[in-house]
Amino acid sequence: MKTLLILDGHPDPDDSHLCHALAQAYANGAEHAGHRVSLIRVADIDFPILRIPSDFTKKPSPEALGPARDVLLEADHLVLIYPLWLGTLPAYTKGFLEQLLHYDTAFERSPEDRWPKGKMLGKSARVVLTAGMPALAYKFWYGAHSLKSLKRNILGFVGFKPVRSTVFGMVEHADAAQVDRWLKTMESLGARAQ
Repeated sequence: MKTLLILDGHPDPDDSHLCHALAQAYANGAEHAGHRVSLIRVADIDFPILRIPSDFTKKPSPEALGPARDVLLEADHLVLIYPLWLGTLPAYTKGFLEQLLHYDTAFERSPEDRWPKGKMLGKSARVVLTAGMPALAYKFWYGAHSLKSLKRNILGFVGFKPVRSTVFGMVEHADAAQVDRWLKTMESLGARAQ
């Protein structure tokens, strides 16, 4: 049994969005397999955007993100699900990660403030991205740069390893049968805590 944190990163709380259904399907599969699951919807949390660089290193995460921070520190596996907007994370989702992964949460302070050591060592992650374009076009034509940056420069930097990814493309044109296949994929990933 693993402890899992699912971050539903769609910034719109409207339940009709595919990201919300994917997050719930992953949670259902994980719970059915006996894993401990926390599902947090970024859209349901009101928090300030990080504007002053020194706040990242000198201040703790905002109080509104305390429960998410505590679950993150306890979790064995993180799942981040979000829609591709303008080639990257939605701004609110990126702002959430900036506030959640404050220095005090994501890094061990070294004796002389040398290169920081990530606190997420020993934890794994999966990034699930939905896109309006074909998944292969995002990966090969556009190089999946934002996904690569998220995996390497944010999640990998604070210690998550391995960081796997799943890209669902052409989501606006998917029929019910395709959506059902995606939901089954998510349930299966959840059951395996991958």
